[in-house]
This record gives sequence, C-alpha cells and structure tokens, in this order.
Amino acid sequence: MIARAKANGIELAYESFGTPGARPLLLVMGLGTQLIHWDDDFCRLLADQGHHVVRFDNRDAGLSTHLHEYGRPGLGGAAPYLLDDMADDTAGLMDALGWPAAHVVGASMGGMIAQVLAIRHPGRVLSLTSIMSTPGPRAAPPTPAASAVLLAPPPAGREEAIERSQAAWDLIGSPGYEPDRARIADVTGRAFDRCFDPAGTARQLAAVMASGDRTEGLRGLGVPALVVHGEDDQLVPLAGGLATAEAIPGARLLTFPGMGHDLPRPIWPELVAAITRLTAGQP
Repeated sequence: MIARAKANGIELAYESFGTPGARPLLLVMGLGTQLIHWDDDFCRLLADQGHHVVRFDNRDAGLSTHLHEYGRPGLGGAAPYLLDDMADDTAGLMDALGWPAAHVVGASMGGMIAQVLAIRHPGRVLSLTSIMSTPGPRAAPPTPAASAVLLAPPPAGREEAIERSQAAWDLIGSPGYEPDRARIADVTGRAFDRCFDPAGTARQLAAVMASGDRTEGLRGLGVPALVVHGEDDQLVPLAGGLATAEAIPGARLLTFPGMGHDLPRPIWPELVAAITRLTAGQP
C-alpha cells in the first residue's frame, strides 16, 4: 500500500515490505524511474532475509512531488536542484519513518543519491550499497549508443513508451541474460499510468550533471560498503563501479559478467545474499 511522508519540504510516496523493527533497508531508484522499478519479488527476497524494506519515488518521479514550476531544463541549462537536495529528501523520509539510521541501497542515479546521503549525513547510513553507479559524470561516460537512448525525445503515448522501453533495454540491458519482455512491458505500462513526466526526468538529469564529482567525499567515508556493477553496462560503464569501489575505504566490489544497466532475475540470489551479509555485519 502506498503511503506518503513529508520530507525536506516536499511529499514522497513510499511502500514497505517486511516487519517493522527488522533491519531498516531503504531502496533508492534511478533516473526517471519509480518505486515499482524495484521488483516486488526482489523486495520480498530482501524482506525474507530480515529487512524492513522501504522503496520510494524520488522527487519528480512517480507519485511524489513534481516541481513543475521549474519547467524542462535544456542540455547544459541551470539545474533547479542538486543530488544534495535529493539526498536530503531521503534523510527526511527516514525522519518520517522514525529511522535514526538505515542500510541504504541505490541503483544508478539512486546510487549517486545514496553516496551523497552517506557523505552529507554519515550518521544516518549504517551500510551503503551502490549499484551500477559512479562517483561523477566523468568517471564513466555512457557509450554513444547509450547516450542516444538517454537523450531520446519522450514517447507520444503509452504504447510507444512500451515499444521504446523494449528497444532501450535491448541496448542497455544485460546481454548475458534473456530479457524478460513481459515484465518490461508490464512495468513500463504501469509506470506510464502512475506518472508520465518527461520534464521531471530532465530536471533529475540536470541535477546529476550539475552535482560534480564525489570521489573526495567518498574517500572520507567510514561506512561498510558494497559496490555492484555489470561488466557489460553501456549506460554507466564498469569504470564507474571500479572508481566507486576504489574511492570508498574497504568497499567490497561485486561484478557480474553479462550484466548491463538492469538487475536480471538470475543474479538476485547472489545480490540479495551480498546485501544481507553487509547489513548483518558479516565478512
């Protein structure tokens, strides 16, 4: 069931799995994606391992607050907010949940937000898992083909959104795994129905590009960390994960051959086990 929380002057929509009082685990999603892009079954697997899992819509995504008043920034235009603000949103959600601190897992832009959260609010992050992310835009620029997907004009409607999504994941998804076309179509259609806001995605992208490099901040972290990356990621190439793991003292690096810029179901057991070892304080 969707709940709502006031956080950092906006409203965030969120949903939880598992038992309150279990290890708090916050999932942060990426650019232009919504809480439903954290698969229900993946969330349940984490909950089954002793976590109270919360997934949420970032600002300008899904059912959370959209900053329509800022319009659609052009390439290189001024960003109406930064990843710092999105990290502060996340800390505000934790306040609303009554969580003094939590284990934080972020994917893609969500990994960047999680990194900033750990830097800006180090006492709030019990462990950090950064998935298919990077410490800065220059550390791992996308391939030309992936850039074209990122900067493509928005679809005209629901069916085109599904068609475009299928084509995009054929390119930036995991070449070592059979794509789950039925799931892609389902989640894309549901995401379109929940909220279609290309200008919001553009504002998020502007925040990513304007937020600079986090390497020095990551070097000062003292939090247990796991860095996960696909070896065949075209959108955020493997160099981004390597740079993240190198920057965070003591971080464990876990890479998957054949994995691109998504989370194919066959890797879930190993990924969930790795996250659980981290949150449980196991080596």
